[in-house]
Amino acid sequence: MDYEKICDQILEIDKAIRYVCVYDYGELHDKTRKGLQSYLTRQETETSLSQAVYRWSTRKKTADKIGKPIFALAKYEKIYRITIPIGGAGLVLVSTELNINTNEIIEKILEKILRFEI
Repeated sequence: MDYEKICDQILEIDKAIRYVCVYDYGELHDKTRKGLQSYLTRQETETSLSQAVYRWSTRKKTADKIGKPIFALAKYEKIYRITIPIGGAGLVLVSTELNINTNEIIEKILEKILRFEI
């Protein structure tokens, strides 16, 4: 799987996308938009993602009742953070500026991920 290409293609969706990472099998593959600095260190990001993987496993427990979870969206004071499950226990994480149409951006991200069939 070409995780670098996935990150590049998601960054190309919109200039408001700040950061993209694929966290799969405990490995982090990421890209930050050129010229921007990440708010979190790599270690903070990895810790956050391992917690997010746990939250996804919890969400999946109710899938038979309310359906398969597709994405999660969190709004912080500085960014939106979108997480999308991939494969068995992997995640794609995207952080964006706040001045976006979240539904439009998320749909475009989902289309890119589906093309890679991850």
